[in-house]
Amino acid sequence: MQIQHYVWIALAVILLLVELWAIRSVLRSTKPWDSKGVWVVVIVFVPLLGLLAWLVAGPKGSARTLSEPEHQQR
Repeated sequence: MQIQHYVWIALAVILLLVELWAIRSVLRSTKPWDSKGVWVVVIVFVPLLGLLAWLVAGPKGSARTLSEPEHQQR
């Protein structure tokens, strides 16, 4: 196999990992479910352009976790 094949495989794996991260971030956001659904569909079906669009205009807020200091009991 030529080195170019390995480069394309590595780029595809990186794109897949970034997509999974973006989908996770969208699902954890505080936006309504209909907005989340649209972003997930765009990211999945138009991978590179969908990621770029999400980075520019996507949901910004992420859901807070119970491990944050304000939720911990003292």
